[in-house]
Amino acid sequence: MEERPLRKEIKYTLLYWFVRFLIFLSGVLPRPVWLGFCGFLGWLGYLFSPKPRALAVKHLGMAFGKEKTPDEIRKLARQTFIMLGKNAGEIVRASRVKTIADMDKFVVVHGYENAEAARDKGKGLIFIPCHLGAFELMVTFVALHGFRPMVIGTALKDERLNELMVNYRNAHGAIPVQRGKETLRLFKGLKQGGSTAVLIDQDTKVKSRFVEFFGMEAATPIGAAILALKTGASVLPAYIYLGEDNLQHITFLPEIPLEVTGDEETDLVRNTQNYTRYIEKVVREHPTQWVWMHERWKTKPGEEVR
Repeated sequence: MEERPLRKEIKYTLLYWFVRFLIFLSGVLPRPVWLGFCGFLGWLGYLFSPKPRALAVKHLGMAFGKEKTPDEIRKLARQTFIMLGKNAGEIVRASRVKTIADMDKFVVVHGYENAEAARDKGKGLIFIPCHLGAFELMVTFVALHGFRPMVIGTALKDERLNELMVNYRNAHGAIPVQRGKETLRLFKGLKQGGSTAVLIDQDTKVKSRFVEFFGMEAATPIGAAILALKTGASVLPAYIYLGEDNLQHITFLPEIPLEVTGDEETDLVRNTQNYTRYIEKVVREHPTQWVWMHERWKTKPGEEVR
């Protein structure tokens, strides 16, 4: 393996031990105190991260500029950073979760019957979450409830940080699947009644098509639609948010029917639009818990990966 420059080695070492310290601290402090502390860190991030702050304000303005004043947009941006801190803190703290009873102490579940009904079909299950709230917690939840989730991921650059992430995601029976390298394993797992989660609410360098998001054309990954069309697996929207009661709320919505016209391009676009429509509704309901600092509308027509 090629040796890393000393500067990067020091950076990753400090980051690793900082994460380990946060994990330790999260288990020492009472949950309300811990979340308050993490919210404070998020507020500091808002104050001292000018570029992400400017992006959040810009994108909130694009989405809600006709509905809210500039001052309201800035307040939303500030609260977004605070909630990002709290939800990230929740994910760190959840590394200590071992059983369903542990989750029940701080998680409320809505619409679980929708997930059960989709699983009982036996065709496999594709969850469509989004980067809202403490979304990593949903892997823990479905793993503890026997959904056999296959977690699609890319290895982190630092082996120690990657080990922490893998151990966290796969602690309760989740199955790691390397992005772009184990596609057949993913198809086979779904055919055998397993499940996976596919995030499609970010503009990334993967196969994409343009669909409408907040009234604007956005390059959107088509991975979920491809999997559904090739396997016949059920597609189920799901999301999590931190409520005013200081509890995490996981919601499973009814299955989204798969549209099949026989024209591959039409099917990819229509189904991806259907999934994105649900995501927009959820983000509108909980605007301070989505990642507005991400450049969702960055890619222009002709630049998308096909």
